[in-house]
Amino acid sequence: MGEMMSKVKVSTTINGDPVEYLCDAEETLLDVLRDHLGLTGAKEGCGTGDCGACSVVVDGRVVCSCLVLGAEAEGRKVTTVEGLATGDRLHPLQQKFLEFAALQCGVCTPGFLVAAKALLDRNPDPTETEIRFGLAGNLCRCTGYDKIVRAVQAAAAEMRKG
Repeated sequence: MGEMMSKVKVSTTINGDPVEYLCDAEETLLDVLRDHLGLTGAKEGCGTGDCGACSVVVDGRVVCSCLVLGAEAEGRKVTTVEGLATGDRLHPLQQKFLEFAALQCGVCTPGFLVAAKALLDRNPDPTETEIRFGLAGNLCRCTGYDKIVRAVQAAAAEMRKG
């Protein structure tokens, strides 16, 4: 007979919408997002917080959702990659990632987009060094980083224009 896990009821805001869910006390936010809420943008690349593929923003701070418990989202504001687009209109970062071919296999892309959005929210005109530093928690095995950096620079310029 399996061990009984205690369930936790969580009330939070995800991508601007109030959300309630039940999760196991030891279940990660990544698993809650993917398995309970159908938000599959964040990916599990490593499960140890080293790759950034599962990055989300919690109360304005980029975190690896594989290292955060689902229960810890109680009362917080969570933004996932699904929260970047407005309806069918892509966020400028998403559009520039496409235009600059800054993605290949796509596993790391959601984490890069979330981290880049958080960076541009803090600093709308970052230098190349600041972009590279802001994205340093995200690893890509396919593209190299130059196209990603160029896409972020182009998106930042577009966003500054309004």
